[in-house]
Amino acid sequence: MISKKITVVPPSKTMEVNSKAKEMIRKGIDVVNLTAGEPDFKTPEPILEEAKKAMDEGYTKYTDARGIIELREKIAEFYGRKYKMKISHDEIVITNGAKQGIYNTLFSILDDGDEVIILTPAWVSYVPQVLLCGGKPVKVETRFENGFIPDVDEIEKNISRKTKAIILNSPNNPTGAVYPPDVLQGISKLADKYGLFVLSDEIYSELVYESTYHSTFEFFNRDRLIVVNGFSKSHAMTGWRIGYVIAPKRISEAIAKIQSHTTSNVNSITQRAVLKAFEVDISYMKEEFRRRKDVVSEGLKRAGLDFVEPKGAFYFFFRTPYDDTIFCNDLLLEKKVALVPGSSFEYPSFARLSFATSLDTLKEGMRRIYEFLR
Repeated sequence: MISKKITVVPPSKTMEVNSKAKEMIRKGIDVVNLTAGEPDFKTPEPILEEAKKAMDEGYTKYTDARGIIELREKIAEFYGRKYKMKISHDEIVITNGAKQGIYNTLFSILDDGDEVIILTPAWVSYVPQVLLCGGKPVKVETRFENGFIPDVDEIEKNISRKTKAIILNSPNNPTGAVYPPDVLQGISKLADKYGLFVLSDEIYSELVYESTYHSTFEFFNRDRLIVVNGFSKSHAMTGWRIGYVIAPKRISEAIAKIQSHTTSNVNSITQRAVLKAFEVDISYMKEEFRRRKDVVSEGLKRAGLDFVEPKGAFYFFFRTPYDDTIFCNDLLLEKKVALVPGSSFEYPSFARLSFATSLDTLKEGMRRIYEFLR
């Protein structure tokens, strides 16, 4: 018998649909795959060159479980300069992607039965990770009519004696919503009032199009704030598997302890390579994403679909004309366009479309969706 924890955890729906689309492509079927949140850009050349240099120099041994100190100091310096605060390298742990950073954080702070507030629509791994760590997910719905911006009063109504943490994700996957300062301030007051941890997933912080981005560092008590970020989305490094956690020292030490017994450390070559990420201009990626966003926006409007214009990340989350799972399946079978159903994000009757692919692919996808709906 396998663990009961595993039986209640569904597989990643985004990975599942993406795999199905890729399998169809391998069979020679002309699929427009708009599922995965994976930039199609090549990893910037200076990062690739540093990786080659690290290999040539034999930089292939174990590192500190927390990550190499040069990288942790770079991250501390970057955030310190950006938000005018003092951050120590001891508060930072380098992880195998932001996903592992989130899991290690939850494992560090949760006891069995602790509740974690998750705002829906939510990234597909939040609920399963809370369950795997013995916690109880408490879903608080954000509304399409409000641009998927959280209601602070609604969050407070769902806080109980067992609530341990709130997970935030801005810019948001799957909606593209960027949380405004007044909402972040309101949630900060709740965290102080009830003594809650705030786990802020800021993986899309470099991809904001229509407003000024505000990090939780600007509003929250750092004694309870845990920020997760990485290089996958901003620097087209999804396969390199490197992220990081910035947390109070007692939490970062717990995260490092977990990592020392699971993965030991992040790939040594990746850590060396990503030191160059801080010197690379990535604005060209953001500008191309902006162009793609505009093309998809026009295509969805032409198709008569309802959506909130994304202000960040690289997704559209639109209302489906009928059951989201059936709609996505029909679209894949009939027009060979792959999307992710909203129920995967705890929000049925919607679908997610990723515009992290070429303009030509997106234009063809929009054409097929329009034809399907006609």
